[in-house]
Amino acid sequence: MAKRSSLSIRIVEGKNLPAKDITGSSDPYCIVKVDNEPIIRTATVWKTLCPFWGEEYQVHLPPTFHAVAFYVMDEDALSRDDVIGKVCLTRDTLAAHPKGFSGWAHLTEVDPDEEVQGEIHLRLEVVPGTPAGRLRCSVLEARDLAPKDRNGASDPFVRVRYNGRTQETSIVKKSCYPRWNETFEFDLEEGAAEAVCVEAWDWDLVSRNDFLGRVVFNVQRLWAAQQEEGWFRLQPDQSKSRRGEGSLGSLQLEVRLRDETVLPSGCYQPLVRLLCREVKLGTQGPGQLIPLIEETTSTECRQEVATNLLKLFLGQGLAKDFLDLLFQLELGRTSEANTLFRSNSLASKSMESFLKVVGMRYLHGVLGPIIDRVFEEKKYVELDPSKVEVKDVGCSGLHRPQTEADVLEHSAQTLRIHLGALLSALSRSVRACPAVVRATFRQLFRRVRERFPGAQHENVPFIAVTSFLCLRFLSPAIMAPKLFHLRERHADARTSRTLLLLAKAVQNVGNMDTPASRAKEAWMEPLQPTVRQGVAQLKDFITKLVDIGEKEELDLQRTLSLQAPPVKEGPLFIHRTKGKGHLMSSFKKLHFSLTTEALSFAKTPSSKKSALIKLANIRAAEKVEEKSFGSSHVMQVIYEDDAGKAQTMYLQCKCVNELNQWLSALRKVSISNPGLLGSYHPGVFRGDKWSCCHQKDKSDLGCDKTRSRVTLQEWNDPLDHDLEAQLIYRHLLGVEAALREKRRELSAGTEAGSARTGPGEAPEDALAQLLQVLRDLQEAHRSGSAGPPPSEPRHPGPLQT
Repeated sequence: MAKRSSLSIRIVEGKNLPAKDITGSSDPYCIVKVDNEPIIRTATVWKTLCPFWGEEYQVHLPPTFHAVAFYVMDEDALSRDDVIGKVCLTRDTLAAHPKGFSGWAHLTEVDPDEEVQGEIHLRLEVVPGTPAGRLRCSVLEARDLAPKDRNGASDPFVRVRYNGRTQETSIVKKSCYPRWNETFEFDLEEGAAEAVCVEAWDWDLVSRNDFLGRVVFNVQRLWAAQQEEGWFRLQPDQSKSRRGEGSLGSLQLEVRLRDETVLPSGCYQPLVRLLCREVKLGTQGPGQLIPLIEETTSTECRQEVATNLLKLFLGQGLAKDFLDLLFQLELGRTSEANTLFRSNSLASKSMESFLKVVGMRYLHGVLGPIIDRVFEEKKYVELDPSKVEVKDVGCSGLHRPQTEADVLEHSAQTLRIHLGALLSALSRSVRACPAVVRATFRQLFRRVRERFPGAQHENVPFIAVTSFLCLRFLSPAIMAPKLFHLRERHADARTSRTLLLLAKAVQNVGNMDTPASRAKEAWMEPLQPTVRQGVAQLKDFITKLVDIGEKEELDLQRTLSLQAPPVKEGPLFIHRTKGKGHLMSSFKKLHFSLTTEALSFAKTPSSKKSALIKLANIRAAEKVEEKSFGSSHVMQVIYEDDAGKAQTMYLQCKCVNELNQWLSALRKVSISNPGLLGSYHPGVFRGDKWSCCHQKDKSDLGCDKTRSRVTLQEWNDPLDHDLEAQLIYRHLLGVEAALREKRRELSAGTEAGSARTGPGEAPEDALAQLLQVLRDLQEAHRSGSAGPPPSEPRHPGPLQT
């Protein structure tokens, strides 16, 4: 069994922040740290004291983490960014809110004495003697201490205090990973102080020493244990009263902690087989479990359940069949064509997740250039006469100021260009669209046409496709490109308005230019010629998109399976070693590509790959401390070359988000590698010693622990079949009472109403089997069994992928 923890984080907005700039405003952004390790940076929202971010993240991390902190910062172009305040949520606080912490939290002042991190290795023992014995404290080493000096390090020493006496270690210069190996002794006396305090400090020649953290031990407990040794987390000095609460503004957050115990794969096979069988049988299934799951799933968790089911069936090669089943179920209960797929049903939510998981790369290829052009032009665009502000656009010529009519005409022309470019890119993208997406849209198109035949419903199959492609995929990405990783920053107010108007135009095209869509906003009329032309283009595109036969689908999938698709790619700066470990001061920009087979790089994206590291040879991917290269955005990839010799590649990223995205990608694709390192050096071997811990043995195991389990979730993550099955089991367990009630209703209503599962085969009660599987899994969790549950569904059928 494996224990896994994850944090679902949504940073919503801030309000009433203090002004940090001379203009009376601020440029706020958030940094998220887990145990003082920066993992997320939001976009900066310019010139506001009430910023809106709306950014969502999911972080996978070890169950042993202690706290997550949100720092609100003010970005400055010329000086160091200002700290506005922070919100800290401990693991215990999050565990006390099973449904998640949600709401406004006051920002508190950032006190340097509370900003501690790292651990210290100590050995304490009671030495028998007269009259009461002696207390021996050995200060061995520390790791990951807070860098307090400008050089990105500290000059740490340790102060041990007991019963009025104080002893100190030597000072280790320029290190956050010091080793002391010094021992101190204190006389124990009857009735003396009950605690011994070990404090770490950063020594400063001119100013006062900086506090690095403390550990306090109870002497009575040491008496009972006689000896205690280990790594102890440094704690902040909380003796000061907290200031600034309420006066620094507030932050609205939604944070949910999930702890999952994932059983071995065999334990989940009965559940997976049962669900897969139901999907293969379609609407004629004996128990119709999928409709029952939808019926018992609340609106609040429908998106999560849809995503988990979609990923499970995607891993089993049944995503298309699963979605086809949902299409049939929704069509069966829909009487009006204009309400089709308009609700937040399981079909709509599953299709949304499907397009994001499978089609994100396709989306970037179609939308990326158009979004980039909108951001680069930064034109003032407005079609609503009531919102036109002529002063915002200045003059159209050398002397004549622009009129409202000029603004409206130029705006319409700009939007016509962007909309035309988008539709042209979409029309050319049929072959670039993933085969499974095309096949799924083909099934949707056919099902809708069968349900709504006749000339009066000619456009309904097209609108069904565009309800997902345009309204739930393209338009949201246009309005919020940052959330779809199309841009690194949020759009400013002017660009946001252009994107919103473009998204509205795309929606009108997707609605097939119906009178209802035209009547909503009459001021969109200047775009109607382009919209009408776009409808014809879009219908032609959809016709070609769904025109994919079974053989072509299989051929395309087979071709793609032979290629290793990029997990992540982009430009990075590489630092190389020269001679006897001396690092070159220069670095080179190269294009890197990470697949499920190797990490390779070349001069440009189109040039031939010049070198590669086999994925199976990667031993660790970790951050490098700032002082090593003068940058906090450097990572190292530790791997073995073909001769079995350990090598290290140093790569520099442009920001903390890119750094963590690359680290996450590398860690996820190499998580099953044999020989992964448990420790590493966060510094570099320069001259004759490591810059982090000053050890002179280059083959030293390492002075810090690796963080291979700390990753950010992305839509293109490798599928984790066991985790998805566990999440589905947890949800079904939560609605078990509702499922049992349904079972009683079905039993009371009919004795032989179930459809036959096959020729000559007795009817089966799939719901009863599901309840039995849930009991077996519950018992497996309770007992910690490593084997499969004792009971399995009868006649589950072979699993075909």
